[in-house]
Amino acid sequence: MAKLTSNRPYLVRALYEWLADNGLTPLILVDATYPEVRVPLAHVQDGKIILNIAMAAVQELQLGNEMIEFKARFSGKPEAISVPVAAVQAIYARENSTGMAFPEEAAADGLVDTDQDEEAVDSASKSNADAATESRDDADKDGRRSHLRVIK
Repeated sequence: MAKLTSNRPYLVRALYEWLADNGLTPLILVDATYPEVRVPLAHVQDGKIILNIAMAAVQELQLGNEMIEFKARFSGKPEAISVPVAAVQAIYARENSTGMAFPEEAAADGLVDTDQDEEAVDSASKSNADAATESRDDADKDGRRSHLRVIK
């Protein structure tokens, strides 16, 4: 099947806008070990860093297809931050953790093989369906129903 560009930058931008429109603080979880990540190393823990990308916290925010770039202060010191979009592992709200986690990029060039993705989605769907069934069975034993549903 055809190769498609990654949907990650589009999802990051959409979720960023949605979180901001709802008055929430957008945070991104970044793999700081990913090539070309420029973040203050003093704030990296276990190879990861959480960055506040709210408009009030950053200057000159650019959510591009390849890179997320902005300027921010860390411990009072101004820093130029540069994060490849592929290094973003999640975007979510500080207040309630609403957002989305991303799988690892399929290829270094940002291209995704749709055949492999379909297999991964099928496998994940089966695993999620199995987990949902187990969860539903556990909930039935307790006499309570889960608020989660499997949507196909």
